[in-house]
Amino acid sequence: MQLIGTKWKPLVLFHLLDQPLRSGKLQKHINGISNKMFTQTVRELERDGLVFRKVYPVVPPRVEYGLTKRGETLRDILLSLDKWGVDDAASS
Repeated sequence: MQLIGTKWKPLVLFHLLDQPLRSGKLQKHINGISNKMFTQTVRELERDGLVFRKVYPVVPPRVEYGLTKRGETLRDILLSLDKWGVDDAASS
């Protein structure tokens, strides 16, 4: 839980399950996250080995985030949490 137990980390990881995403597109998927919090979150996930960051040498700079092999091991957990949320919302 220390690695993913914040408000934003599971959301970032969930949106990276299907494919790597550019920084701006990933941030748009996460409603309510500030630029500062987004940057802090992805840096922590990268530091912990769950997310990789790829910088393309183009102008303007292009940054892409994706799951590492370690991050992929969270797939079943994240999908289960998503299913639980959908089921819970439907029963409320």
